[in-house]
Amino acid sequence: MVSGASSLSLVRNELFTTMEEAESSLEHFIAERHNGSLLQQAVESLQQVRGTLKLIELAGAELLAQHVLDQATDIPAGAGEERDAQLSALSNALHVLRRYLESVDAHRQEMPELLLPAINDLRQAGGQPALPESFFFSVRLDQARPRSTPATLDAAAKESEGRRLRHMYQVGLLGFIREQNALASLRLMGRAMGRLDSLYANEPRGRLCWIAAAALEAQTDGQLLARKARKQLFSRIDRELKQVLGNDQYEAPRSLLKELLYLVALSDSRGPLATPLRETFGLTPLPFTDHMLEEEYRRLSGPGQSVMRSLSSAIREELASVKDMLDLIERGTVQVESLGNLHALLGKLSKTLGMVGLSSAGNSLSAQLQTVAGWSEERLPQSQELLKLADAVLYVEGMVANLERGDRRDGGPAQAQPGQEAESFAQHQLYEARIVVVDEAQAGLALAKRAITAYLEANGDRMHLSNVPFSLQAVRGGLWFLGQERAALLVGACAEYIQKQMFEAPQMPSEQMLETLADALSSLEYYLEAGAVLRPETQPSVLDLAAESVRALGLPVAA
Repeated sequence: MVSGASSLSLVRNELFTTMEEAESSLEHFIAERHNGSLLQQAVESLQQVRGTLKLIELAGAELLAQHVLDQATDIPAGAGEERDAQLSALSNALHVLRRYLESVDAHRQEMPELLLPAINDLRQAGGQPALPESFFFSVRLDQARPRSTPATLDAAAKESEGRRLRHMYQVGLLGFIREQNALASLRLMGRAMGRLDSLYANEPRGRLCWIAAAALEAQTDGQLLARKARKQLFSRIDRELKQVLGNDQYEAPRSLLKELLYLVALSDSRGPLATPLRETFGLTPLPFTDHMLEEEYRRLSGPGQSVMRSLSSAIREELASVKDMLDLIERGTVQVESLGNLHALLGKLSKTLGMVGLSSAGNSLSAQLQTVAGWSEERLPQSQELLKLADAVLYVEGMVANLERGDRRDGGPAQAQPGQEAESFAQHQLYEARIVVVDEAQAGLALAKRAITAYLEANGDRMHLSNVPFSLQAVRGGLWFLGQERAALLVGACAEYIQKQMFEAPQMPSEQMLETLADALSSLEYYLEAGAVLRPETQPSVLDLAAESVRALGLPVAA
């Protein structure tokens, strides 16, 4: 039996005609909500669409059609404003379904993942939980993990270390959720999860840490988007970690493991954690990337960037007309009726700019309308008025250029107030100097971490540590300059530990202590990367995390 994308052409015309009938009936019902027959016509058309999609076995499209039908059936005649969200989701879902089927018909390629956002919008409008990103993804979850060497700690020390590492994960998670330097946040989360994995290796509870560490590496390597669903997924891991601590027989929910494995497959990461995991579970590259899904869904649900480029081109043409009129007015050769045309054109442009999200640009032109309306044969424009309108037009031109880059946000760098230019310049210079100091401090911490790794790999060759205490003391001084006394004290404590317990001591510390030192340095590095030095109000708990690691090294730390 012919099925799927290849059989769509057999029913194409009838299917699209029925969908148009459903859309038309629904649109009319939204306008005339007491006309129950319109809603019934839409439901009957949707039943035909769902049946056709089931017949040709287009699974994703059928699922979306089923949700559309369920939601349409749930809406009563005479529905009030409380059903607006549901009706809006229905209209959007039908639009997406038709665009998706057009794409499948043209390219003969199914990609049901594209329909998940529309499906979940409908489910949310109907009070149902969202389907996971991995809904259309298949993997065998019962694959055995290769055995590894666990950390040699007693039960009490293991649980204490587990709590500290969970705190590290939480700090990174908070930054990831707030999108405050997502890359640094993911690295901190990944380090915490990797350390938990080594702590619980070969135990049932270690399986979650093993897969989650690879998923975090995949999120970073694949530059996966920080979607709401992924923020919720990594938050769920933190809740599961609460059960992991103190329960060595804990097993993670299979649905959670599947979602994490989907991220590894989606990213096609070849990192040191993701690669063996891909081999163990037989994960093959998916026929799409995360960014491809995002771009394709935007194309299905909206006008697309090509339309926005066309729109910006049309707006620029109208702005050119405005500039030509201003030029003629300044030369004194404009006709009186052209002043009315200028007023109408500015009003039209103002509304158009507001509709595409450039509200400040639209307001800039709108503010000139009253002035232009006062121009006439008896009261010709003044030079100052023309200059203000020309400034507004130039500002709008700059904002419209953003449309072609797909950026419709207003705003930009803060401007200095009149008379305060010198003070603003001095503040800028100080800010630049602070950035240089932060960069140097980050470089010093990164150097220390690399040196410790080399020291460990060389079985305690102290030559690798010769410059580390000096470099960390330089970092400490830079942090004092920035007014970061607590961070400076913690860096100084790490330098003292390296000097006395590693460089001067006859024996190298245990691997566990070296990992704890690396945790402290990683926390301080994250503190710098996440911008907490330049924005002190952010990341209040990162230094607490670094202090925990320093205490675990046996060093006194002030609260």
